[in-house]
Amino acid sequence: MTPGARLQAAIDILSSIGRTRAPADRVFDGWARSSRYAGSKDRAAVSELVFTVLRHRSELATALGSEEPRLLALGAVAMVEGAGAAAAIALADGTRHAPPPLEPDEATALKNATLPDGDAPPFIRLNYPEWLHEDFLAAFGPRLEAEMSALMERAPTDLRVNALKTNRDAALAALAEEKIAAELTPYAPNGLRLTARANIAGLKSFRDGLIELQDEGSQLACLIAAATPGEQIVDLCAGGGGKALAMAAMMGGRGQIHACDTDRRRLGRLMPRAQRAGARNIQTRFIKPHILPGGPDADLADLEARMDCVLVDAPCSGSGAWRRNPDARWRLTRELLDSYRATQAEVLLRGSRLVRPGGRLVYVTCSLLPCENEGQVDAFLAAHADFALRPWNEAWPEGVALPPAPAGGALRLSPASTRTDGFFIAVLERKN
Repeated sequence: MTPGARLQAAIDILSSIGRTRAPADRVFDGWARSSRYAGSKDRAAVSELVFTVLRHRSELATALGSEEPRLLALGAVAMVEGAGAAAAIALADGTRHAPPPLEPDEATALKNATLPDGDAPPFIRLNYPEWLHEDFLAAFGPRLEAEMSALMERAPTDLRVNALKTNRDAALAALAEEKIAAELTPYAPNGLRLTARANIAGLKSFRDGLIELQDEGSQLACLIAAATPGEQIVDLCAGGGGKALAMAAMMGGRGQIHACDTDRRRLGRLMPRAQRAGARNIQTRFIKPHILPGGPDADLADLEARMDCVLVDAPCSGSGAWRRNPDARWRLTRELLDSYRATQAEVLLRGSRLVRPGGRLVYVTCSLLPCENEGQVDAFLAAHADFALRPWNEAWPEGVALPPAPAGGALRLSPASTRTDGFFIAVLERKN
């Protein structure tokens, strides 16, 4: 593909994202599957431009006075990638597969555009919705600039070494044999971080179940859940099962994990992963999405008040993972956030019924918004006097480095503070 053709492909993908509001990675994958002529370098270049626009959309739209995908993509080439207006304009030359030449007003806008400076509001410079500004200010206070800047960076690729089959040193050696460079994650004891991009699914070490893709923050959430051999555990919103697999390894295959979800398709991915990992203490259970507040829970009645640990990895805004999904910040609405909050309260209630006296309810989100985190925990504890917040570091493994966070209470992780995705983890213990 020529540079102009790559630019046009990025414009087409951005237009489709805006029109359908579908996740960017899904739209890009659809384009890649239908564009067999695009080589690996072409796909990488198109992806880079698309995600650059999504990361910098607010800045670019302000600088250009337009949210048209065509002008945003040209602006990203000129201002973010640093090619300059003339070089960007030259790409739109009307040749085969390239964008048509710019209209005079488009060319003028591009030539006159400069990215907003330090006097611009932070939600413009740091590319997040204005309506969320007060929420993030409440979360971070004077650290707002650093925290939101980190959310614009590209996320690293983290792996979890499967302790059921190997250890970190052996996994590093296996990756090295496949010409994959990695380093130890600073906190998660079984974590590795790639130092360059790689096709993980194509590696023998992945196919053999030695490693799994899992952000270090997610690994730390499992560490705080403190699954131990012989326990009975429910992973209430299991999805594809990443946390269930991590806890199964912590349990050494002893005990039982009941992985539950309301999405059969997502849940169906877990058992093939468990088989590859050698995790034999996981069973899956499809559950219906809603229960009456005071009524029975037919899908989980046999587990009520019997579980040592219930992990509630709640549906949320995903604001902690905006590095990986920059388009998600522009899809989020107040109405959608309100629906997540209602679901969070529901799954907390549902999970609490399953915890035995002395057991624990572990509430996890990949959100940085207080209304999804501290707000939900405070509301739950106010309504459930039989639960109490347990310090997140109470069960921390001896000899494992603590992340930089205040001891006690819940734990908040973020790209700026821990170089992980954003996570919130609260351990709620049921009193005897």
